[in-house]
Amino acid sequence: MLLLGLDIGTSSIKASVVDAATQQLLASAQYPETESGITSLQPGWAEQSPEMWWEHVQLAILKLHAQRKYDPGEIKAIGIAYQMHGLVCVDKDQQVLRDSIIWCDSRAVELGRGAFEAIGRERALLHLLNSPGNFTASKLAWVKQNEPALYEKISRIMLPGDFIAMKLTGEVTTSISALSEGVFWDFQEHELSKDVFNHYKIDPSFIPTIKDVFTNHGEVPEAVATALSLTPGIPVTYKAGDQPNNALSLNVLNPGEVAATAGTSGVIYAVSDQLTYDNESRVNTFAHVNYTSTQKRLGVLLNINGTGILNRWIKNVTGDKADYRQMNDAASGIAPGSEGVYILPFGNGAERMLGNRTVQAHINGIDFNRHHAAHLFRASQEGIAFAFRYGLDIMRSNGINPSVIRASKTNMFLSNVFTEAFVNATGLSVELYHGDGSVGAAIGAGLGAGIYNTPQEAFKHFKPLSSIEPSPSLSKSYDALYEGWKQVLSNQLNQQ
Repeated sequence: MLLLGLDIGTSSIKASVVDAATQQLLASAQYPETESGITSLQPGWAEQSPEMWWEHVQLAILKLHAQRKYDPGEIKAIGIAYQMHGLVCVDKDQQVLRDSIIWCDSRAVELGRGAFEAIGRERALLHLLNSPGNFTASKLAWVKQNEPALYEKISRIMLPGDFIAMKLTGEVTTSISALSEGVFWDFQEHELSKDVFNHYKIDPSFIPTIKDVFTNHGEVPEAVATALSLTPGIPVTYKAGDQPNNALSLNVLNPGEVAATAGTSGVIYAVSDQLTYDNESRVNTFAHVNYTSTQKRLGVLLNINGTGILNRWIKNVTGDKADYRQMNDAASGIAPGSEGVYILPFGNGAERMLGNRTVQAHINGIDFNRHHAAHLFRASQEGIAFAFRYGLDIMRSNGINPSVIRASKTNMFLSNVFTEAFVNATGLSVELYHGDGSVGAAIGAGLGAGIYNTPQEAFKHFKPLSSIEPSPSLSKSYDALYEGWKQVLSNQLNQQ
């Protein structure tokens, strides 16, 4: 019995097939091989085509089958992970009305700030656990205000994973977890937020049918199944945002457990059983995949928009022919601190942990006679690690005090330079595991289909590849380097 997992990322679509009995990865594929682009029609805007995602999903699945490492007829359930907070609008015929306004788009910041004040900061935080910020509800309000003719055609609004599930099954559903990440959900009343809908004058009928994360969200009809060499009737049994899904894939489900990821964006995600919030909404709280009205499981999320995207930008802008492994090798030849080069990685939209300010990326301390590409490679990875430390200190001030973080050995955690900087800048041990978002989505599909009765059964073969501990001497050095980096950030913030 096999499980298919899909990860709808910003850069690409990943698809994996997992053996349900052993939880072993049988095959994986990515499409496209090079990163998908982001359309930015104005500064601070970021959009992608939902139809592009769907096309790439189909091509990724067919590319996966072409490896001939399994029998597609044995796939029994599908799970979907997806980039969070994006807005997809469709009409009554399920036709896309506009490109998706994605997670790193900043156009709705002022609308969200206005909603925060109008609802009342204390009431918004108590009921929503967040400011409306530039989350999905505020993005929809922007469409209503600026594209009224298009708004009138909307039948349903969705997050990216809901859209892909719709394309696979024809059914339109969502979940409390998804609604909370869009800041549509009232945690005190356990219902759609009247405050948000009334303030923005949004039609609640736009919201699809609400279902559990782990359940049947629709079945693949014959035409779609035939095109994708799947068996008709296969159910989609799991949908979750990429960060809750990353936590699931690392078996982070209980209070006190913490996951991290460092892909296009960077995240620390801590599970709590309290309806907690940050007074300034610099970190955000959403319903975790196993949240219920009787068993509170919340994900407290620190997000850094500019993470792997900085590493990619540095690679492209230097004109260097090196691949990422060669970049990491070159960076390892530079001493910690990059000989005085500091990089702020905030060039991918408004940063929540900086009060939704668009700070942009900055390179500080370049000496034309001393520094070369390898210094930039290292400084970018250290800058990302320091941004994690900055955000973690905010989480600590809110009572989140992890000692160990779990992460998949993917993306930035493939770099020894980054991992060393992360561990010693934060003072936290890191456990690295096999797997990625698509594997986690496959495991989620197994739970949603009832193939696994409990998470313990789903993760019985789950073991770390390695554990990296902070070094007392390196931690002291990185503490001093972090203070220098933080001063550069402070200077930049004071100029705004």
